[in-house]
Amino acid sequence: MAITAGGSLNSVPNPIQQALATNYIDFTDGGTGWEQQYLPDLMEKEAEVFGNRTISGFLSQVGAEESMASDRVVWSEQGRLHLVYTGTLTVATSIVAVTGHGGSTGSYTAGSHGLRVGDTCLVAQAGVTYAGRVTAVSTDNVTILPYEGAHATNITGTVNGAACTVLKYGSEWAKASDTPYTTANEPSFTSFENKPVIIRDMYHVSGSDASAVGWVEVSGEDGTGGYLWYLKAEGETRMRFADNLEMTCLEGVRGVAASTLDTQTLGGALIPQGTATTAFGTEGLFAAIESRGNMSNGILASNAAGVNLGEFDAILAEFDSQGAIEENMIFCNRGTSLAIDDMLAGINSPAGSSYGVFDNSENMALNLGFSGFRRGSYDFYKSDWKYLNDAGTRGAINSRDLAAPIRGVFVPAGVSTVYDQMLGKNMKRPFLHVRYRASQTDNRKLKTWITGSVGAATSELDAMRVNYLSERCLITQGANNFMLLN
Repeated sequence: MAITAGGSLNSVPNPIQQALATNYIDFTDGGTGWEQQYLPDLMEKEAEVFGNRTISGFLSQVGAEESMASDRVVWSEQGRLHLVYTGTLTVATSIVAVTGHGGSTGSYTAGSHGLRVGDTCLVAQAGVTYAGRVTAVSTDNVTILPYEGAHATNITGTVNGAACTVLKYGSEWAKASDTPYTTANEPSFTSFENKPVIIRDMYHVSGSDASAVGWVEVSGEDGTGGYLWYLKAEGETRMRFADNLEMTCLEGVRGVAASTLDTQTLGGALIPQGTATTAFGTEGLFAAIESRGNMSNGILASNAAGVNLGEFDAILAEFDSQGAIEENMIFCNRGTSLAIDDMLAGINSPAGSSYGVFDNSENMALNLGFSGFRRGSYDFYKSDWKYLNDAGTRGAINSRDLAAPIRGVFVPAGVSTVYDQMLGKNMKRPFLHVRYRASQTDNRKLKTWITGSVGAATSELDAMRVNYLSERCLITQGANNFMLLN
């Protein structure tokens, strides 16, 4: 029998007692083994240099959540109560050619106005307003004879062919008139719809890595911690997924028929949506406001306080023309927040007119970080929105798109009353609320399940796979009461 010794066998001593370089440890050769002169001073705790990195919480503050069991959410919003139209005026005949609904950017259908013979109206152009009575209606051509002249051409300041606005304020009929109207004005409403999207993510760790203990102590914002790295990785995947749920409801966009995305993969059969037929994508908050709400590029950090005050008052004027919701929340980035603070500080007198806001404390009047204030008949509550500041979220996009960054949003507080076509009745809901798919069989608000052989032996896979899934969408009701700062 032959025995072969290993090539690295070190059991044979030096045959000669002699000082050799191999008998000593060189502490200066820069090695990383035992020849290191000093052991490293281990700082076990992982440094948290970015603070709280999650951005979720916006929708939980301003909205609600509600289950649904359909592929679409359809709701109707009431139209305006009074009759206001835009058009052009022919002064010689006093005929107004109606072309649109006043206060609305939607399309106008020919003959859809509600003006009838006998109605009394105000007709306004750029420099003049006069009162008149409707004497003839031919589709969109409405004759409104003025009270103060034979025709509009006799009213000083009118311009032939120029744009005008018509407001019905009443009617006038002769004594003993019989059933003056032959048609009734039915209340109008506008239907909107949105669809949920399926959002998924996954975390994967092998069985070997799951059983490995590291020397760095990790901790996450969700409370996970210890010397097992995969615990932190899984916790961060979960938090990132929760943030993605909110970001989808903020940034989502409906696809259009011209898109080359695979509709069969993303949504199946095409679903009508306004002028486009789409089955994929979802309408987020920003897209809803850009489509159906108000936008302002004012209140800039580079503006003087007086300029920003004027721009803020212009926003109030727009709110007056829409819904006049008294309480509003402002979520904005740092630059806009400071601009609002400077605007409010600039209108406070040195004599201390703002002391009452700070419990009559003279020292506290130096605190120029305003979180709540009142202007006109509106109350505003301002909050910095981390999502718009963080370089790891929308802040990175805003830094790149300097032409049209999203700097903030005005969100009305309270609830709105709408007609739910699925339930068949009027419902009061917050202006913003999230719909998620759920039934007695399955709740898809936030599903989590584990597969593999680690943690739960469900398959032959030598790993742990954590799956995350949600199916949801955001419902933005009364978008005309919102304001997007860009």
